[in-house]
Amino acid sequence: MENKVNLSIVGAFVIVLTMALVAGGLWLASGAYKRKAYDTYETYMTESVSGLGLNSSVRYRGVDVGFVRHVGLAPGNVEQVRVRLDIERGTPVKTDTVASLQTQGLTGISYVELSGGRKDSPALQRQPGQEVPVIEAGPSLFGRLETITPVLLANLSGAIGKMNSLLDEPNREALSATLADLSTLARTAASRASTIDSALTHSASAMQNAARASARLPELVERLERTADGLMRMAAGVSAASDGVRTTLDTARGTLDSARGTLDGSRVEVEQFTSLALPEARELIGELRELAGSMRRTVEEVERNPGVLVQGRRPARRGPGE
Repeated sequence: MENKVNLSIVGAFVIVLTMALVAGGLWLASGAYKRKAYDTYETYMTESVSGLGLNSSVRYRGVDVGFVRHVGLAPGNVEQVRVRLDIERGTPVKTDTVASLQTQGLTGISYVELSGGRKDSPALQRQPGQEVPVIEAGPSLFGRLETITPVLLANLSGAIGKMNSLLDEPNREALSATLADLSTLARTAASRASTIDSALTHSASAMQNAARASARLPELVERLERTADGLMRMAAGVSAASDGVRTTLDTARGTLDSARGTLDGSRVEVEQFTSLALPEARELIGELRELAGSMRRTVEEVERNPGVLVQGRRPARRGPGE
């Protein structure tokens, strides 16, 4: 009788312990030990959710904020997959938050990534006709690659076709001829390297001479300015001399006129002197005036173009019919 009682107690203890373990496991799985509250959301994806299962992670900008509660086809629309999410209460899920499917490394394990959501955007609320708030779904990395890959392949195929058309037989022959010409040019340049070096040396010498000439240019300009000033002073002296000769002739004329009145007996000699001397004096005065004018024009031309002293005066342009 005592053995039967002991076995009953042991059996009851085992049953109670098993139930306690199951309850503890369920309690741990539910997250109640963390004392966290969750809000339920849904998202509808149009691409494959391979690798996504129950209790898969839900991350907000890389931070774990929940888990996947249910994955299944959307009622009434076989082109969409309904994913129900439990997200920690207080997570900033906004109206512009986007849920996308991401893959962790090379393991193939998928999770839901929440992104977007500006700070000033309103919080996401349940709309009429919805059981829970619905987060907008976005394309995953593989979905974007799947969309872009055909376009890239088409562009690559077009580029290959253009390359093939560019490298047809005539173009290949022209390219070969061009390469042969370049090779000949390279050999010619190599054989004339000494000549090229000599030409470069002469060019350097010419540049040095030009630099020295440009350095002496201010001195030459200064000399030209001094020459122009001397010519101007000479012209002024010639003008003053012509004025003095004119004054002298005027004085001589007055003297002759007075002598003409006083010396009636010498009228003939005076008239002869006047008729002979005055024309020569007038001619001398005219030549002096022309000389002064020519020197004045020369000075003005030198002031306008100092290079005329080195290059000489340019020939005058011919008129029509000349």
